[in-house]
Parts: sequence; structure tokens; C-alpha cells
Amino acid sequence: MADKLQSKSFQSIKGFYDILPEATPLWFKLEDTARRVLAQYGYNNIRMPLVENTELFVRSVGEHTDIVEKEMYAWEDKLNGDKLTLRPEGTAGCVRAVIENNLTYNGPVRLWYSGAMFRHENVQKGRQRQFHQIGAEAFGFESPEVDAEQIVMLARLWRELSITDVELQINSIGDADERLAYRQTLITYFEEHVALLDEDAKRRLHTNPLRILDTKNPRMQAMCEAAPKLMDCLGDATRTHFEKLCQLLTEAGITYSINHRLVRGLDYYNRTVFEWVTTKLGAQGTIAAGGRYDNLVVQLGGNATPACGFGIGLERVFLLMQENGVIASDVPDIYLVNLGKLAEKQAFKAAETLRGAGLQVILHAGAGSFKSQMKKADRSGARFAAILGDDEALANEISLKPLLQAGEQMRCKLSEVAKQIKESI
Repeated sequence: MADKLQSKSFQSIKGFYDILPEATPLWFKLEDTARRVLAQYGYNNIRMPLVENTELFVRSVGEHTDIVEKEMYAWEDKLNGDKLTLRPEGTAGCVRAVIENNLTYNGPVRLWYSGAMFRHENVQKGRQRQFHQIGAEAFGFESPEVDAEQIVMLARLWRELSITDVELQINSIGDADERLAYRQTLITYFEEHVALLDEDAKRRLHTNPLRILDTKNPRMQAMCEAAPKLMDCLGDATRTHFEKLCQLLTEAGITYSINHRLVRGLDYYNRTVFEWVTTKLGAQGTIAAGGRYDNLVVQLGGNATPACGFGIGLERVFLLMQENGVIASDVPDIYLVNLGKLAEKQAFKAAETLRGAGLQVILHAGAGSFKSQMKKADRSGARFAAILGDDEALANEISLKPLLQAGEQMRCKLSEVAKQIKESI
């Protein structure tokens, strides 16, 4: 029995997956491009912990949301009884960090973060239980210019990543008092059509009726489409904010549609909400989403601070990049082949010298014939095999053989290798 236990092999937990080396170059391209675009707009990086107090998410995301009711990985710390949760989204933790560290003391700030989030969801293509997001949050800006800025920033990111077939949907869900009035109107409407509501909608009817509008149930689509529009309940200030946003997007050349059923699944939003969606990924078509949350900072114990932000689902963007034929590779410059006692002795130092010149170098480690080493050089994907034999070692030289393109083998001083390779690219 003990032997069986010791020989047991392990697999990753359902919904938690490995990102393998062949995929990471495309991930690097996605992450590096996002970092560059965020920097262009003045967003600074912040890094929050993966674990937060459970109450933070209950108070911010909403007690009657799917996330809090059935998706959070929450537990009680055995050491001190604290109720803790693996973060299901990034905004709440970012707001907590802003309040705790008084980051808006000197005025408005723009922040961004990245990393893993955790939700106990049904695993599907583009939906995992551990998933990754890049989020951006702007604090201290009341005007719709920042709402527009974030949407335009995402449009720039899609262009930089060569992503097409994405559509922008926007809506205004008003301020709290406007939503409260609309909420009662919506409850009355749905009660008149209660026979059409599924069990999930009936459960939400008196706790979170706006989420019924976002149903994917085909039987409820026509009824939800005919529901009263929240836009009709907006006051002058909220309507003006939304009209200005639409004007700014039009002037920036951003095509959008107004989706009156777009409400987002988190309680903290007000006024602007938006989603970038695609038809290329089936049911998991939302690749980025966000909006304004002007009351969340004060709700979590800070001073009244207007705010706006979004999250990008990196797994879904990665899949969309693949769908669009975007490629990336991390090709080594050199596979260093060494043959002979003196060459083997000098190979390690030679590899370090080449790396010091800015080259990516794979050093052949261990014995092997020239033929077997060259086969490994071919399989490595390196642009060149750098051949170091005893003759080259004595002369402080190296031979370069192109592997990815036609060309003659050349011999040069070790100090000239980087120049030769850069000239050949």
C-alpha cells in the first residue's frame, strides 16, 4: 500500500493549468505589448496580494452576485480565524491598496496590475478556475474623458496585437438613486412575466434583478429585450456624462453599439459600463470589460473618490491572437557546440562572453559527438551553431554555421561574434 502511494503520479487540479514553453512567447508578446500601451497612457504598475479579507469582496462585488454566492475560493485561516479569499477580481484589492496607502493624497492616479484570479466556475474554452487578468484603474477623475481614454487604450492594444473581429458595447447604468428607481420598475415588469423566468432569474428577482437582463437563456431573450430601458430613468447629469462619452468615442474613430442590457455582474459599477466582445470564442466572447465605480472607494472606507477601470481576460485574448494567426517565438541566437578537451574546458567561459555581448546562448552540456551535437543545435531552433573546437579555442575564435537560412560557415574572433550575427539578421 505504501509503495502504491509513493508511486502515485499527480495531475493539475481541474481548472488550474500549466502554460507550457511553446506557448510562453505569445504570452510574452501579449503581456509586453499591454505594458507598453499602458505606459503610453501614464498608468503605473501596482502589485497586490493574491489573498484578501473575504469581507472586502462581499462589500465591493456584492453579496448577491454569482462571484460571492458560489464562485469564491474562501476559507477560515486555522491560525487566527481570519476569513480569507483568493482574489476573484482585481478592482477591490486595488481600491483597498489605494485607501490603505493613501495613494491619492497628491491627486488623481492611474494604476495597472496583472496576475492570477480565482473563481470556481464551470471550466470551458477561455474560462478556467485560475485565470489571468491585466487590469487598469484610474482614481480621482470625474469626467468622461477617462472613461473614453480607457476604451481608446484598449482599442490601441487590439491594433498593436493584430486582433480583429472585436466589437465595443457600451451602456450607462446610472447612479445609485436612478438604479434604485429602475430596479422597482424592472421587478414589476418581471413579475408580470414570471412564467417565463427560469430558476436563476426567479432567485435574482428581488436581490439583483438587473442581472436577469444579462441572461443567456434563449427562452427569455425576447422578454428581456422588451423590458423597460434603464436609459429612460437617467437624470440630466448622468445622461450628459454618457452623451459626452459617446461624442469622445466618435471623435476618436471608435465604432460602438449601445447595449441596453449590458449591466455587468458586479454591484460596484455606476454610469459607464463597457465590454469588448468577439464572436470567435463561442460563449466566452467578452475579452475585456469595465466601467465607472464612483462610490466604491468611500464604500470601502476611503474618502469619496470617482474611479473608472477595466479588466482584460488574458486567456481569451491569447486564444483570439491564435485565431487571428498572431505568432511569436523566442529563438536563441546560438547553440554552442564544443568538441575537444581544450574546447570543452573553454566552452562555459565562451558562452558567458557571448551572453555578455547581448546574445541568447544555449551551451551544449555533457559529452556527445559532433553529429549528435549538431542535431541538437538544429532542434533547438537557434539561428546559428557556434562551433568551438580545439583549433578555435587556441586562436580565441569560433565558427558560425547558419541554421535557419542558407549561408556559408564563417570563422571569426570571439569578440566579433555578436557583430556578425547582428549583421546577418
